[in-house]
Amino acid sequence: MPLLEVKNLRKVYTTRLGGTGVEALKNVSFAVEAGEFVAIMGESGSGKTTLLNILAALDRPSGGRVLLNGEDMAGVRERDLTAFRRDNLGFVFQDFNLLDAFTVRDNIFLPLVLAGKAYEEMDRRLQPLAKALGIGDLLNKFPYELSGGQKQRTAVARALITRPAILLADEPTGALDSKASNSLLQNFEALNDQGQTILMVTHSVTAASHAKRTLFLRDGMIYHQLYRGQRTREEMFAEISNTLTVMTAESGEKSHA
Repeated sequence: MPLLEVKNLRKVYTTRLGGTGVEALKNVSFAVEAGEFVAIMGESGSGKTTLLNILAALDRPSGGRVLLNGEDMAGVRERDLTAFRRDNLGFVFQDFNLLDAFTVRDNIFLPLVLAGKAYEEMDRRLQPLAKALGIGDLLNKFPYELSGGQKQRTAVARALITRPAILLADEPTGALDSKASNSLLQNFEALNDQGQTILMVTHSVTAASHAKRTLFLRDGMIYHQLYRGQRTREEMFAEISNTLTVMTAESGEKSHA
């Protein structure tokens, strides 16, 4: 059974006055197996953010189903959603979302504090994460003392300390320079090699080329997918670039038709 199943997902936004709706997602279906690293790409307005918000249980679909470990997320009661997200989903955002008044250690601990975990348990979980992400010597610093790459690695540690079934990353390299981006993506690959399932929304061809599979969204529908397989990262980069070029050209032809 796949870890994540998306079945015939639809999302329609209606205007404030209840007029004609905008269909942001149209019968989107795909599955993610445990241990996969999947990138989702598409132009602005393709439905990427809407899809991620639904997968994160931050929005409800207009139709279709999302199952995580076989559980229909639509069946989770509103009052239980916060705990459901904390126990099953890890989030990494473009803008880090760290609290400047907290040390790196306390930022990472925050979801476990909210879950009522003991300090000994939190520290036991932190040590291997901090080592793997190269932030062991930063734990007593504050976010404003860190570089962008260090902030993002802190955010990744915070997302992973709950041991989520799936890590959802929204443009994780968007605010980073090329060196920090490459370091973070290498961290993602290493975490994935250890079994962490990752779903990453990105505009970056470089970021997507680190994934094992890339899904392309266009006009709210799955347009195409590429498996990395035995391709090198450079070969995957070229394949993704070619697909985006064709997809953009077809979108342009459609708009002028």
